[in-house]
Amino acid sequence: MNNATNTLSPTRFGFAFGATCVIVRLGCILTLVTVPRDKAIAFFNSLVHGIDVAPILREGIMSGEVLLGIVSTFTLAWFAGAMIAAFCNLGSVVSRKET
Repeated sequence: MNNATNTLSPTRFGFAFGATCVIVRLGCILTLVTVPRDKAIAFFNSLVHGIDVAPILREGIMSGEVLLGIVSTFTLAWFAGAMIAAFCNLGSVVSRKET
């Protein structure tokens, strides 16, 4: 947050959101690697409230796919975070003009 103008930096917010999503994705990967398949299914089913992930849960994913997924996650989340910051800043400007 920039104290002088009360705005968010889209670049910094995007980076923070992207890094957070990558950490969550790495947590998912770590879970899949360290627990048995049935326990992983039970865990992920509890996160998505009744959606059965068993048919879509893949094992034995190549390292290239993992790396591409991490890079893609960061890129899309960075863009989403930058857009959120930009829209927050736009809303702040509009509300200041109304007062």
